[in-house]
Order: sequence, then structure tokens, then C-alpha cells
Amino acid sequence: RVYVTQGPSFAESSPELYVAMITGVCQQVALSIVLLGQTDMGRDIAPRLAARLGTTVTMDCTELAIDPDTKRLLQTKPVYGGNAMAVWASKSEPQIVTLRPRSVMPAEPDASRKGEITTLDITIDDSRVRSRLLETVKEDVKGIKLEEAEVIVAGGGGIGSGDSFQLLEELAQVLGGTIGVTRVPCDEGWMPLSLEIGQTGHIVGPNLYIAIGISGAPQHMAGCSGSKCIVAINRDSDAHIFREADFGVVGDYKEALPPLIGKCKAIAKY
Repeated sequence: RVYVTQGPSFAESSPELYVAMITGVCQQVALSIVLLGQTDMGRDIAPRLAARLGTTVTMDCTELAIDPDTKRLLQTKPVYGGNAMAVWASKSEPQIVTLRPRSVMPAEPDASRKGEITTLDITIDDSRVRSRLLETVKEDVKGIKLEEAEVIVAGGGGIGSGDSFQLLEELAQVLGGTIGVTRVPCDEGWMPLSLEIGQTGHIVGPNLYIAIGISGAPQHMAGCSGSKCIVAINRDSDAHIFREADFGVVGDYKEALPPLIGKCKAIAKY
């Protein structure tokens, strides 16, 4: 079922307005689960909604499942800075969670399915909405966003230094992609935190993910396991990344990348 509600101010981007609106929906419809995205708006709405409805909320989930015995929602999320995964279950209803973007692959479209559309009459008390959107400024982002990239060349602690990322950046440019990193290059100050991929960073799902100098820790793989093709380059033949990769190269990336870049450039010209 699809529930629709309309109002003159509903198009305005306002957390308070959305909370009031969703609260009204929950009061009219018997909901067991309320699922929101772990986005800027979702993070703002979910705790307020839980407080308004007198229930709990679990933020930043990376996996959801239904317990076959209790029928409760099992909510998996990273804890201790991404070093462990915890599974939570709410005792109260509705069960409110936020789900990290791209942590779950979308279902295949089914044109044969048909839904019922119901319009709800939601009245908003303007006194509950104490803020208004005054201005929207679009950020000038250079390059390709990690979540939108078709090709990502990612480097880990095995790269050794910030200067060595020039090779990775050159390969990414040739392939029309962008750069990503694991936690180590961020902690060492080699690369900005905005490029981190993993449980505590971005969740990506490109067509091609080239992992260079990356061991393949679960915390990182949680952020890129949705990639259609993973290519790993690592000197350690026992690195976990090779168990996850579709193709692997055992060797020094400084020796492997120059001929790879040259070949890609030749193909691009061809």
C-alpha cells in the first residue's frame, strides 16, 4: 500500500514538519516498522519521531532481518567505532530504524505488481513547526561522488604514504572513476576522511572496484561488498581481500599499476 498526504507546505524541507506529518500517519495506520534512510534528513527525523511516539530507534543499520520465532525486526549495526557488529531488537512499536544507503541491494523491478494508493488527511499544528527553510545553497563538489561512481580505485594502508596515491588517482582518471580509501589512510592523515569507504564511511556499489593495498577487513568490505566486480592488488597472497575479489594480482602495486595504466590509456585511445 502507498499512503499519500498533501499540504501546501509539505514540499518544504523541514524536519519538524516531516516529524509531525509522519506522526500523523502512524496514528492513523497501524505500523509495526518505520524505516528511514541514514541520510541527513533521516538522522534528524528518526530520534524526534521515536520520542513523539514513545518508542525506541536504532540508527545506522547495515542489515535487517525478521526473527522467525518472535517476528521482531533484527537490526544489525556497527558498534565500537566499526570494530564489531551488534544485533538489536526493539520491544516497543513501532520499531523505528535508519538504514545506511547502499547497504542493501535493490530488488529487481516487477511490473506485474500493483499497489493500492490511499490518501490520508493529516492536519499539522503550525505551532509545532518552529523553524523554516530560508535558503538552499548547493555545494560545488569537484569530481564524482563515491556513491555515484561507476569505477572506484581504493587504496589502503599498503599504499604507504599520501604521495603514493598519485598512481591510484591516475588510474582512476583513465577509467573515468574516482578515488576511495580505507580507514588507515584517513587515520594517518594521507587522505581526507570524506573518501573513506566502509562501515564508518561511505557505502558504495560501483561496477568496478579496484582494491589496492587493502587487506579486506570486514569493516571495509561492508562498504564495498555490493560492487559488481572487485579486483584486488596486494603483495600478501593470504590477504582476506582475495577471498572477496573476482580477480586478484599478487604483487607490488608500484610494479603492477604502471603497465595497467598504460594499457588502459592505449585502449581508451583505440
